[in-house]
Amino acid sequence: MPASSNFQQAIREAQGGGLVGPNVVNKALPYVGGGMVLTAAGVLGGISLMASNAALFMPLFWVALIGNFILFFVAQNVAIKGNNSAALPLLTAYSLLTGFTLSGIVSYAVSVAGISAVGTAALATGITFVAASVMGRRMSDNVGQALGAAVGLGILGLVIAMVIQVVGSLFAPGIFSGGGFELLIAGFGTVIFVGAAFVDFYTMPRTYSDDQYLAGALGMYLTYINLFIFILRLVIALNGGGDRRD
Repeated sequence: MPASSNFQQAIREAQGGGLVGPNVVNKALPYVGGGMVLTAAGVLGGISLMASNAALFMPLFWVALIGNFILFFVAQNVAIKGNNSAALPLLTAYSLLTGFTLSGIVSYAVSVAGISAVGTAALATGITFVAASVMGRRMSDNVGQALGAAVGLGILGLVIAMVIQVVGSLFAPGIFSGGGFELLIAGFGTVIFVGAAFVDFYTMPRTYSDDQYLAGALGMYLTYINLFIFILRLVIALNGGGDRRD
């Protein structure tokens, strides 16, 4: 029995030999969930403001968008240093502001496809999370590294496609703002961030120490927020709302 126990312990140590933070995922997950809840609260706040004072919404939207961009880099820098007591309030504010900036697309999705569009995107994101949490942890190094490289190239291609969409819509809105191009981008983005969801569970314990769990939580939070957005865009496009103005 002791020999068997020692053998099992040796296997666990060998499997975790390349891990920087073997417990970072479990420590980060509650904060990912908390960030999602705060984001939902921010969305509801933004939608409520649109309903009560639409003229005030857009100025606040741009302030929140710029502030959110700055806050991300500040929070990321603090979290990577492992200063979690300072990072937590920054990430709380970041999650709320992110929700506020997403209230426009959520409101548009409800108007185009109904409240079920938001439910569909949330459910699909949740299912992906469950699948990734099981399979992502078990990926071999070969699979994890290959998928990570593919996702990295995919995100680069997605950014280029979105820039082309923005620039092209200024000169040929019928082509680049139409449902076909939007459907292509939304579908491609969904596939890429589904892959990223699996990669996160592989890369986090190999990238962050256990004390950097908030930095890991921020990265995973961004993956699932982007996945939710692209699924929502896909639902909008499939419901004929490709000409969106968010």
